[in-house]
Amino acid sequence: MVSNDSIATGVIGVGAMGQHHARVYNELCGCELLGVADADESRAREIAAEYETDVYGIHELTGRTDAVSIAVPTKYHYDLTKRCIESETSILVEKPFVEDEQKGEELIRRARKAGVTLQVGHIERFNPVTQTLKEVVPGLDVISVKAERLGPRPDRQITDSAVTDLMIHDIDLISSLLDQPVATVTAHGNTDGRYATATVEFADETLAKLTASRVTQRKVRELTITAEECYVIVDYIDQDIQIHRNSVPEYVTDDGDVTYRHESVIENPAVDNGEPLKRELDAFLDAVREGREPKVTGEDGIHALSLAKEINRKAFGSEHKTVEVLHD
Repeated sequence: MVSNDSIATGVIGVGAMGQHHARVYNELCGCELLGVADADESRAREIAAEYETDVYGIHELTGRTDAVSIAVPTKYHYDLTKRCIESETSILVEKPFVEDEQKGEELIRRARKAGVTLQVGHIERFNPVTQTLKEVVPGLDVISVKAERLGPRPDRQITDSAVTDLMIHDIDLISSLLDQPVATVTAHGNTDGRYATATVEFADETLAKLTASRVTQRKVRELTITAEECYVIVDYIDQDIQIHRNSVPEYVTDDGDVTYRHESVIENPAVDNGEPLKRELDAFLDAVREGREPKVTGEDGIHALSLAKEINRKAFGSEHKTVEVLHD
């Protein structure tokens, strides 16, 4: 727990994602963006200048801040998170949490012993439609869930497969919504790791089908739920949710012609739209202030990682990793 004064924050890694952490910390009330650190010093200076803050080395930054975001390639997460814990600095580490589950468990133990907050950056938990969905799901007899996270190749370096880069978001979301142990996993993927599908059966026999792609020329972030009571469609980009109920088939006669149609009631629950990252970092800072467990724990991060690695093994025959660079 820190005092009610402004929380001193920092960002380690200010690339494609980390730059937005810096922006949001600079915008949020109750915190101060003290500085940034990056292996690319010119990039660090560029972002620091944009948000009128300072550039530090990692040791110096963690020694000066109350809380930091770690937004660097996954292979560096363990060492940097450990360093922050040793400095008694709370951490939000981007997903995937770590490369190895045992190292993740070690970090959780260290953070608890040091009394620092450790949150994993599964950002879709903070999408406004997720909160609305969590209010709907407990009242449903869910049969299956389908998640699609698709898009074209990004203009940045990718070191993880589509499973650990993209699908892991939906793994975490569905696991948190259903709160059931996994029974079986099947998966298929292409040879370079850019496309994968998986079917996960949970202990209560609910089925989840997940697809992740970096070869689809349209960005899609959708989740659908088939339940005994209704059919739910969630669009995470538009922050929209539709609930289809009471579909009634009927034959209609018009001027002697008979047509067949279904009529249903479509509900559009109100969604309090907002930026998921801003909600995520605000919740992280609240957990730091209050010294309580964050919304997305290290254990959550390990669970999502373990299932993602199992899907990788089934889809590609290994814990597949790829590297893509479009512009050097």
